[in-house]
Amino acid sequence: MENSTLDSHPRSSTTNVVAYDSPFPIYALALSSSDHSTRLAAGSFLEEARNKVDILTFDEETQNIRASPLSFEHPYPPTKLMFHPSSNSPDLLASSGDFLRLWEIQSNQTVEPKAVLNNSKTSEFCAPLTSFDWNEVEPRRIGTSSIDTTCTIWDIERCAVETQLIAHDKEVYDIAWGQAGVFASVSADGSVRIFDLRDKEHSTIIYESPQPDTPLLKLAWNKQDLRYMATILMDSNKVVILDIRSPTMPVAELQKHQACVNALAWAPKSSRHICSAGDDAQALIWELPTVADPSGIDPMFTYSA
Repeated sequence: MENSTLDSHPRSSTTNVVAYDSPFPIYALALSSSDHSTRLAAGSFLEEARNKVDILTFDEETQNIRASPLSFEHPYPPTKLMFHPSSNSPDLLASSGDFLRLWEIQSNQTVEPKAVLNNSKTSEFCAPLTSFDWNEVEPRRIGTSSIDTTCTIWDIERCAVETQLIAHDKEVYDIAWGQAGVFASVSADGSVRIFDLRDKEHSTIIYESPQPDTPLLKLAWNKQDLRYMATILMDSNKVVILDIRSPTMPVAELQKHQACVNALAWAPKSSRHICSAGDDAQALIWELPTVADPSGIDPMFTYSA
């Protein structure tokens, strides 16, 4: 693991919030890293087989998000969306749900299906995929998590399974890459486990829910400082910050949400900032101190939807 230090990050004096009203309930969101334009993919959450993904664009001049002609149907609600992590890559979008799917955004303003990847060796269907993560260091790799207790590592250039691991005792709810061959996952069994593809027979448990079998729903690995990751528990208002050098004991617990937390993301360019969103209709941005305050940490910015 990298041994970087937590660097300081100046606070912004102004914060701009740009809103977009979707015609349908949204669950999955993805922001592109393309150098050409800022795009946002929004997946619908409709209780039917036919769902939809809209590709939205951000106008730098007007500071508005607007719909584009790039919209396509998606079978079932996508559980996650991600653009290719490289800024100079082909314009690819991945989605999870019934399968891992790859979509290519064409220059003629259409989106074409590129691949449908099934990790089942015995059936034309696979167990539903709860989430996935695209490897920034090795972009040919995507890791998926599934309710069948497995994590599957895909080589998307060959459209083939690189390896499949029984990762947990119960459903796996999220997966996150650290390094090229190292990933972590969280599960309904209440554990955070780290896997190294050089030793597929073993994993390291770095955290378990304080209440036995309380599921862990989401996981985010700090890409600016790989010592740190964050997770959230089911029906809990706190974000748990972990240091992989000190297993079992969180280094901080962020507890200012008024209802359960359901999403979190580290800042892409800062090692000390993290955003969380909850059922209290709030998004909170936190600046983590170099030494945790025993009296608690307050968010530096609050957005109320």
